[in-house]
Amino acid sequence: MNLTIRELPSEKDIQHVREIVSSTGFFYDHEIDVAVELVQERVEKGIESGYYFIFADYEGKTIGYSCYGEIPCTTKSFDLYWIAVHNDFRDKGIGKKIFDETYNAIKKQNGRKIYIETSSREKYIPTQKFYDRCKCDLEARLKDYYDKDDDKLVYVKTVE
Repeated sequence: MNLTIRELPSEKDIQHVREIVSSTGFFYDHEIDVAVELVQERVEKGIESGYYFIFADYEGKTIGYSCYGEIPCTTKSFDLYWIAVHNDFRDKGIGKKIFDETYNAIKKQNGRKIYIETSSREKYIPTQKFYDRCKCDLEARLKDYYDKDDDKLVYVKTVE
């Protein structure tokens, strides 16, 4: 699949992000709103927002993205806030390509560590396996963080 990778979001990406995240079936409405707010803030404030993006386009359509940023009060640690691929394009290696591009972008910014959080719910087992395939280490489990029987899992990827 011939993807175009880009970093700068446009006004159109506000709707693209809503469509991508909604299509996955993984997120609550309030979580989708947060994903949209981050790209909107970047469009409005630029680099001052502290949010960076990687977008994957296929045949002129935005089909996946990541959002990341440096963690305040750390020395070059980054959060991977979002990584999502439109449901119509899942299981084609696009998420891995976006992850690798995000890793490379963080490396160019002299990042040391990438922190990623996800849910322990059964629905998120494919997400957990994705981070395992990306050679991320599960470093923490916070019991009942999101809800009863829904732990927060924290994965870490060392930038080398």
